[in-house]
Amino acid sequence: MNNQIDFSDIFSRSGWFVGFEEDKLPDIFSFGHRRVYESGVTLFREGDHATKSYMVLKGRLKVSKLHEDGREAIVRYINPGEMTAAVSVLKGKDYPVTAQAIGPSEALEWDRETMLNLMNTYPRIAINLLGIVVERLDDIQTRYLELQTERVEQRIARSLLRIMRQSGRKTSEGILIDFRLSRQDLADYTGTTLYTVSRTLSRWEQKGWTVSSRERIVVTNPHALVSFAETG
Repeated sequence: MNNQIDFSDIFSRSGWFVGFEEDKLPDIFSFGHRRVYESGVTLFREGDHATKSYMVLKGRLKVSKLHEDGREAIVRYINPGEMTAAVSVLKGKDYPVTAQAIGPSEALEWDRETMLNLMNTYPRIAINLLGIVVERLDDIQTRYLELQTERVEQRIARSLLRIMRQSGRKTSEGILIDFRLSRQDLADYTGTTLYTVSRTLSRWEQKGWTVSSRERIVVTNPHALVSFAETG
């Protein structure tokens, strides 16, 4: 994996660095320990004591919870420039979720003492953390409302559009979800079954809205998908 960090890309993506000059990033990153993870590696598990938070530099993390019956629910994907487990580490709590690398990934690890030192040195980071926490709470509330009030096909459309906006890349076919996303993953993220996701994607492919394979999804007509998500 390339050892160079693309500070410009992370700076443009991350809400952590609002109010900073880009040239401050190398100093901020020097507080952390940089780690490389192979695809599928678990960084931390739900229920373990939270000792480190992680800022993704490259690749992506899948954050999930387990139901009592053992089924996985995907909470969110952590993209480059985003952080996970910061609040749990600062509060000295257990990890409420499990984080796993999706594809080869890199992250900065910060323990509680390091995070406090970082916030003392750069108080703006604490302010930005509060904004990010509020934003994620809003996202959880929105998804909960979708789960309670919308038809499952609408939820799938909104979920796919949400992932597309965060991790989409334009190609000749359309907007490619730029990481391995299986139909089971989409079902776990949406709160439905593999059968329902497969049936829905097959219908959308017939309409020319998406193209999908085992672990690859391209949104070929995002405008149609937005319209369907809004009107059902």
